[in-house]
Amino acid sequence: MSLLRLAWSSLRNRRMSALLCVLTIAASVALLLAVERIRVDVRSSFTRTVSDTDLIVGARGSALQLLLYSVFRIGDSPQNFSWETYQELAAHPALAWSIPLALGDSHRGYRVLATNHSYFDHYRYAGGKALGFTSGQAFADATEAVLGAEVADRLNYSVDDEIILAHGVGAVSFANHRDDPFVVSGILAATGTPVDRTVHIDLSGLAQMHRDWRSGAHIPGSGDHHDHADHPDSVTAVMLRLKQRVQSAALQRQINEYAQEPLTAIQPGVALQQLWSLLRVGEQSLRIVSALMVLAGLLGLTAVMISTLSERRREMAVLRAVGAAPRHVFMLLIAEAAVLALLGMALAVMLFYALLALAAPVAQSSYGLVLSLSWLSVGEAKLLGIVVLAALIAAIIPATAAYRHSLSDGLSMRL
Repeated sequence: MSLLRLAWSSLRNRRMSALLCVLTIAASVALLLAVERIRVDVRSSFTRTVSDTDLIVGARGSALQLLLYSVFRIGDSPQNFSWETYQELAAHPALAWSIPLALGDSHRGYRVLATNHSYFDHYRYAGGKALGFTSGQAFADATEAVLGAEVADRLNYSVDDEIILAHGVGAVSFANHRDDPFVVSGILAATGTPVDRTVHIDLSGLAQMHRDWRSGAHIPGSGDHHDHADHPDSVTAVMLRLKQRVQSAALQRQINEYAQEPLTAIQPGVALQQLWSLLRVGEQSLRIVSALMVLAGLLGLTAVMISTLSERRREMAVLRAVGAAPRHVFMLLIAEAAVLALLGMALAVMLFYALLALAAPVAQSSYGLVLSLSWLSVGEAKLLGIVVLAALIAAIIPATAAYRHSLSDGLSMRL
């Protein structure tokens, strides 16, 4: 009988303790894999959201806050800046293009973004991919809206449907713009970015929708129907692309020192690195906790194997009596640990994908994070290999103890 078959038969005779070892290892390793996959996918989701943008400009405030609300639709802007300032920025001779962004409204929990056609012409994500449409086209006037893929899918909208936007960004709002309904003109293809969870309207539509609003309150007839009909009074942020990227630092400094209005200009890549620096402590803490859980599982494996040695002394002695050398007894326990570890790895992978399948829809709808259900990466496979190796090392202690048991000690009657 081969060593592995003998190890399997021995484990079957101790199936309850073996099952507990497998479940403990599987749960801890599945958690380790989940933490690693989430860590990698979070970085990927953030990194792929915007590309080919050299500067993002907003009202004076935190660079990270500006990045989060303008690109990732997380949090709110402390304030807007004037339309005149935006026009002056957009007219700068160093710019290739600019994309104005105005936030502050919502539709059934999804953010509304007011912009212009530059958004569809120049916005890039995932290393340079352009936005595409699955149906319809970009808005043509102030009464049309373009939906992100998730908005259309979750709310079951199609082209030509009518939607009502709400004032503010809460999931539930009692201040709806019922006097200014929008018609869906197009639905964007899925991007795996916050674009999927955004309702896009024209800046002129935003201006008309808020013409009778003053300080967050709707006052019918208070607005001038002709004043600023083609644009709002202010914007939340502006994305800028320079003709020559080497000028980014100089223009950033110029914008930050803008005398007419306090502004903040950031380079998205630099701001992302600052974000990773802040998150690194949390990432490392999660990885350490996961590693400690795996260690606890391996220590449990060692403890169970040691605790059963006394019960198996006669079994070991019989093996020795029929010709098994001490090294065979040693390798038998190592083989048992290998079987338990491999079974634990297999179950861990199944639990890992089950957890991802359950968490992915929640992560995407609630936080905009795309969790990949792809095959194990090289790094994740290496983690599994390290755990199996660690299990074999952990089994050396009980295997050495079994190796040292003498034949007479195993066959003698113990009173």
